[in-house]
Amino acid sequence: MTDIANHGTLDDAPAAPSSNPSTVASLNEPQIRDLTTEDLTYALSAGMRDLQHSAPYGLFFGAFYALAGWLLLWLLSVYSLPYLVYPLASGFALIAPFIAAGLYEISRRREYGLPLSPGAVFGAIFGKETKELRWMALVTGFAFIIWIDIAIFLYVIFFGLEALSPSTLISTVVATPEGALFLVVGNLAGAGLGLAVFSITAISFPMLLHRDVDFITGMITSIRCVLANRKAMLSWAIFIAFMMLVSLASLLLGLIVILPLLGHATWHLYRRAIILDETAIESNTSS
Repeated sequence: MTDIANHGTLDDAPAAPSSNPSTVASLNEPQIRDLTTEDLTYALSAGMRDLQHSAPYGLFFGAFYALAGWLLLWLLSVYSLPYLVYPLASGFALIAPFIAAGLYEISRRREYGLPLSPGAVFGAIFGKETKELRWMALVTGFAFIIWIDIAIFLYVIFFGLEALSPSTLISTVVATPEGALFLVVGNLAGAGLGLAVFSITAISFPMLLHRDVDFITGMITSIRCVLANRKAMLSWAIFIAFMMLVSLASLLLGLIVILPLLGHATWHLYRRAIILDETAIESNTSS
């Protein structure tokens, strides 16, 4: 295997941070590097390069994600469930890591100097070799369902079983003490669940695409990475949350660009966070 296949191109290969690897409990566990805000900046700039280089693919994934969001919001309006609009739109980010699997594959192929093709990119989502990714998708999908259930439960506690009209709901939330409390409790619950899901998915999805490991190992490694790099990973989580708020403010239009940017950047952050172990890399690094 060539040096490019092992280490990637000079432009995109992750430079080793100056800090030493974090201590690991076992030599069989993926070793984690200490991350700084410089690594976050690098990941974003590298992600932007990938997006610019492979814009048709990235914009396709972003547009698909936005269209799915619009469809779900339309269904809520059809069935008169306006109180689920905000929880669904904000919780939609929980399933984004799986949708972005094709974006990780694009970044991986660029790094290893491999050609891009629709079959290769979409194979990262539906191929037999990536079944562990789909197990992770079940985990995040279940978290999304839990979040919607929590939102319904809180709505019933605060407002009863009657479905308020959008105008009445907004005025109640904005102008009444119980509405304000509902907003605070709901956002705190969402933030708690969001941080939990972020901890198990921060680097697990690109890792499962890149390495021959099971999804449990991916989740554990992601948690270890978050705990070992609290400041950097919390900053990353806040940045993602901010970008999702921008997407909501743009009526999901911003997702068309934001999703591929964050997807590519997540790959590069993973590559900065994990020390390469060639024995655990899938054979598809050369295909």
